[in-house]
Amino acid sequence: MFFEYGKAETDCLKSRDKKLGEIIERVGHVYRETDGDLFAAVVRHILGQQISAKAQQTLWGRLQEKLGVVNAQTLLDAGREVIQGCGTTWRKTGYILAFAQKVHDGEFDIAAVKAMSDADAIAALCALPGIGVWTAEMILLFCLQRPDILSFGDLAILRGMRMVYRHRSISRELFEKYRRRLSPCGSVASLYFWAVAGGAVPELKDPAPKRS
Repeated sequence: MFFEYGKAETDCLKSRDKKLGEIIERVGHVYRETDGDLFAAVVRHILGQQISAKAQQTLWGRLQEKLGVVNAQTLLDAGREVIQGCGTTWRKTGYILAFAQKVHDGEFDIAAVKAMSDADAIAALCALPGIGVWTAEMILLFCLQRPDILSFGDLAILRGMRMVYRHRSISRELFEKYRRRLSPCGSVASLYFWAVAGGAVPELKDPAPKRS
């Protein structure tokens, strides 16, 4: 399953931003996989914090292989040794087990998150151990498919923005200017900034100053 968008969203972005519109024409449709299981998405994003996407995929595959179905009960039944044995850290294992316990005990109503506004959903997810704003935003985008998520905390998005708009850096103030311009299609804009950051337009280089 991929993030769903179409002509309405790309036409909206093209009308609001000529430079991004040129990127959309050049890159074409971007296919990014999503996850419809909110519980599993939270666990997968905790696993993926501060590691590469490839490493995240490896750890998630190991966990699925061990547990079969990843839910609160299977995680609690497996315990720390099994989860950590998949290759994740002691701290992340603790976050995952704490989350599973809260869901299992009814302390955290994960189904209710789906009906919340973006701001309320982010606040609810950030109340969980190990979940920060960036992780919550990625869950909203890649699991709940919210249409207007553009994250200042995502380094690849900032890199893509620098490359598209030719800025040496993206301040919070400058980011907010672009976020307002690209709303309400921030999530689709994110897909294209990620694509550019990943080399989808080879002649575009990052103008950020080189570190000495």
